[in-house]
Amino acid sequence: MLRYVTTNDGKVREAREYLDGVSQLDYDYTEVQATELGPIAARGAREAYRHAGEPVLVDDAGLFVEGFDGFPGPYSSYVEETLGVETVGRLVAAEIDEPRRASFRCVMAYCDGAAFAASPDPVDRADRSAAAAAGAERSSEDAASDDGAERTDDAETTEAAADPLPVKLFEGTVRGRIVEPRGDGGFGYDPIFEHDGRTLAEMSPAEKNAISHRGRALEKFAEWYPERSE
Repeated sequence: MLRYVTTNDGKVREAREYLDGVSQLDYDYTEVQATELGPIAARGAREAYRHAGEPVLVDDAGLFVEGFDGFPGPYSSYVEETLGVETVGRLVAAEIDEPRRASFRCVMAYCDGAAFAASPDPVDRADRSAAAAAGAERSSEDAASDDGAERTDDAETTEAAADPLPVKLFEGTVRGRIVEPRGDGGFGYDPIFEHDGRTLAEMSPAEKNAISHRGRALEKFAEWYPERSE
């Protein structure tokens, strides 16, 4: 069974359009700070797998505005909560000339505790190398410490940092531009993101799902996953 780690029932319903045997796992994994989606999703997948002991799928998504060097990107949820979608739209309109290009991106991270064969799909080698280096650095610091203080990390945490689990990543992107708010549907940045002449908030749920960044990532994963689960 594949566990989709999310509190959003809608994500699970969308995943079931591409995959059989998907169940929801409501688990609040640690969301690390990073400038890219991949390391965030990968870290969450590792933590969720260690919690569940079953194959897991974790996603992270964001709005990337070209003229803002990709901002808000991985910080999209925080920016939406603190500044608001309309404020983001006004900032883009004030600072960037037309066509104000942007994209919605989603990264799916899969972990089942085992290694992966090489393929065109990305495997987060850089993230694993960084985690291993961090684990080695922490171990050196612990060995060099002579103040007699009790260590706060346990063996499992140290082992996880030094030997991170392999994670497979699948990305989906939908390109568009930032416009004045239009439409009553959707949520989040949908009213200010236009794709092919309409904002996502002007589309029906079926139309939006057909072109969604999450759907495109799920489609790539669904093409690969049957070989893994055989």
